[in-house]
Amino acid sequence: MSKASAQTAAAPREAARPAARVMVLCCLIVFMAQMATTVYLPSLPAVMRELAMSQSLVEMSISGFVVGAALPVLFWGSAADRWGRRGPLLASLALFVLCSALLAAVGSAAELLALRVLQGIAAGGAAIIARIIVRDNWSGDELARRLSVLSIAFITALGGGQFIGGLIGEYSRWQLGFVLMAATGILAALLSMTLPLQGGRPAAARRGGSPYWQILRRPGFVLPACAGGLGFATTVTLQEVSPFVFQEHFGLAVASFGNVGLLIGLAYFSGAMVVNRTVAKLGGKKLMRTGALLMAAATVAMLLCWHLGVLEARPGLLLFVGLYCLTIFGQAVLFPNSMATAVSDAKDHGAHAMALCGFLQQGLAGIAATASVLLHHNGAWTLAVAGLGLITLLQVLFQARLRAA
Repeated sequence: MSKASAQTAAAPREAARPAARVMVLCCLIVFMAQMATTVYLPSLPAVMRELAMSQSLVEMSISGFVVGAALPVLFWGSAADRWGRRGPLLASLALFVLCSALLAAVGSAAELLALRVLQGIAAGGAAIIARIIVRDNWSGDELARRLSVLSIAFITALGGGQFIGGLIGEYSRWQLGFVLMAATGILAALLSMTLPLQGGRPAAARRGGSPYWQILRRPGFVLPACAGGLGFATTVTLQEVSPFVFQEHFGLAVASFGNVGLLIGLAYFSGAMVVNRTVAKLGGKKLMRTGALLMAAATVAMLLCWHLGVLEARPGLLLFVGLYCLTIFGQAVLFPNSMATAVSDAKDHGAHAMALCGFLQQGLAGIAATASVLLHHNGAWTLAVAGLGLITLLQVLFQARLRAA
């Protein structure tokens, strides 16, 4: 083989290396942001007892994190567009590491809640910039495929984090989970410093008119973004009430609840792999409809089974786990396609489009998480998740009908 031929053959491999490292960084950040909640879930009853909190108040440490992640997302998007990706990413990671370290030494309910909101602000910033970095490198159905890879990191945190949290709750103290989060944030910051990331556009930031308002006027962006947010709100509501449903209604031990996280993670992994393998053939819009239909079916079945008294004892536990996993599978199919469809419709707006998409999705999830603290009486949470599942499906169907018209 000639020298020129060898260089030509080596070029794709050289080009693939930065892309692979970019995906590793972004997956690590998404993993970190999600695990900050899931590693802590199995210990919620213990935190409630140790810090003398009510159930509603300790659940606010989950919803406070989600709301904190949502509120400043538009700021993070503008910062990434004006000053480049690296500076805002390192700032968010530094805040995340600091809050995680302080949470490991928290001594009161007020400190816990305040630090969880700040930790959410940092995690939301890091996660949205990670998705912006992915958007910088890919678009269209390939973007959906890459976002499905991010979903695998989300899955690992969703299932693995809950499993690790169960082990921590059984054999150590819940504060250890936040020590692990601080270490993960440091690792992500070090890795980000080895990669070439897109610079800022200060001149573009000074142009008149809000880019966010321009994007919001595009139905092709707003409808899929909100559909993904409603699906996310469904799973966040389930996630927030699940420790008490599993441990108090079904009498599951904390370690066993952690093991359920592995099944949930497997469900999300399966959905992400379906997207990864089929999106090029089926298209993102068809997969969105499939995911929304599965979520609606599973959450409505959950509602009916709960109020008919079917979800009792061991058979009821197995059925509930199955419906929970089907909901998560549907969200894994829906979410990356909804985000890719939305930001591809506003492809000229770069970081702002991804940030606004994240804001809408996190905002809807934050509203649901905050409302869910009121949903413990007589299984009221089942009405909430079924309603959210049905609204998600209707949103996706409306979007398809509007496009066809």
